Amino acid sequence: MLDKILFLLCLASALADERCMPDTPHGFQVRLSIKTALGDEAYVWNENEMFLFRASLAFAMRNHMNGQQFEVSNIIVCNETMRVSFWFIVTSPLDTSQLIDQENVEAAIRQSRNRINSAFLLTDKTLEFVDILPTLATLYTHPTPPWLIVFGVVMGAVSAGIIIMLVSSVVQKKRKTNRKPQDEDDDEETRVKTVENGDAHDGIHNMSFSEDERFTKM
Repeated sequence: MLDKILFLLCLASALADERCMPDTPHGFQVRLSIKTALGDEAYVWNENEMFLFRASLAFAMRNHMNGQQFEVSNIIVCNETMRVSFWFIVTSPLDTSQLIDQENVEAAIRQSRNRINSAFLLTDKTLEFVDILPTLATLYTHPTPPWLIVFGVVMGAVSAGIIIMLVSSVVQKKRKTNRKPQDEDDDEETRVKTVENGDAHDGIHNMSFSEDERFTKM
């Protein structure tokens, strides 16, 4: 019985090695630039870090494919290099002989990309899943719809214009009202002066009736 179990384990390992290889249709290549990202604080990539990566992938697959309990053993890694690059494939938790298609794996990675990056203190540029486009930053959602903001600005400008027109018309009306009494006073003053000047020059002054002896002397 023990011999059969060992044989199955060896067979499964052999099958895994055959399925996981560079450029496999169901696999993905990963490149990490730890030194570039962290400089002097870079950590050493070892078996523990690889275990964390496989656990992170299992977490991402569970998140994406609800109801399927992916384990670390479902993440198979191969062709690992010293420059921290490797390939991986994902097997089905229901049947380890079946591989999860690339579409589902890619969708799972994109969905949990930030969580995976955070686990290794890296970014999309320093933890690269080859042929998977980097995730875009989440777009900021305005608490108020943009169209409502534009509408408010336009209405504010229109209201300000109306208020300016009303104030301007009231000011002009007051100026006209204050100008009328002043014009009337000017007209009255002009009439008085005209009358005075008219009295001074009205008719011909008869010098013979003057009391001045120069004019009464015969």
